[in-house]
Amino acid sequence: MAVEPPVTAPSGDQTRIHNIGYRSYDGPRLGRAYARRSLYSQSLRGSYGLGRSVKSKVLPMLLFVVMCVPAAIMVAVAVATKAKELPVDYTRYAIIMQAVISLYVASQAPQSVSRDLRFKTVPLYFSRPIETADYVRAKFAALASALFVLTAAPLLVLYVGALLAKLDFADQTEGFAQGLVSVALLSLLFAGIGLVIAAVTPRRGFGIAAVIAVMTISYGAVSTLQAIADAQNSTGAVPWIGLFSPVTLIDGVQSAFLGAASTFPGGIGPSHGEGVVYVLVTLGLIAATYGLLIRRYRKVGL
Repeated sequence: MAVEPPVTAPSGDQTRIHNIGYRSYDGPRLGRAYARRSLYSQSLRGSYGLGRSVKSKVLPMLLFVVMCVPAAIMVAVAVATKAKELPVDYTRYAIIMQAVISLYVASQAPQSVSRDLRFKTVPLYFSRPIETADYVRAKFAALASALFVLTAAPLLVLYVGALLAKLDFADQTEGFAQGLVSVALLSLLFAGIGLVIAAVTPRRGFGIAAVIAVMTISYGAVSTLQAIADAQNSTGAVPWIGLFSPVTLIDGVQSAFLGAASTFPGGIGPSHGEGVVYVLVTLGLIAATYGLLIRRYRKVGL
């Protein structure tokens, strides 16, 4: 019986090459744009619990229903009573339902980014091919889109119901368009604020509490100060105080340029000149939140 010679380890400059069957990848390389779109799609679906557990779907879907049910009731009343106009203007609906919107932001902004930070998976995104700006844009756009769906859906219900009630087509279309502009601006602003707060609080519970606190306390404080100013006949100060809360910012923009009646104390909304300041502050806040997110993720992505 033949005995094989013993295998000796290579010494010196000797090397041994083993072919284990690996082959280079020759398929298409989809690149950053595809990765960014995939992250956006996954984040948008996650904002409504799609592709996740049943438990994750409960709250966002419930809030969506809560947003739409009052609109459906208003439509039913308008059709049944043959009303000449809807009970609520399109631009007012989101302001009335601000508590529901804030709760949605508080629940979904931490879900979108806090887990990535807590479990230190952000560097994996940035390994290749996504860069910091890609990640931030995808997350920002996804939450803003989810908020737009949440706030525009009841407006669509109101619009369809108004047409079924045979209200004036031109007036309803104009009001619906103004409402869409308003909620688009609101979605960008609320998404930016929510993501910035969530990005600095990796613990999801803390992030939820922080977002609710910022949205609620700022609105309560501004409304109180406006009421005090109105009671002291300092009506000129009322519009300027409104610059310090996300909700009153949107309220001021739409009352100045979108034909909405102001909900400020005394019904005193900003003038067109003051409205320009409202628009600039709103756009500045959106840009600032985007910049803060870029700065935050440049740090954690290293």
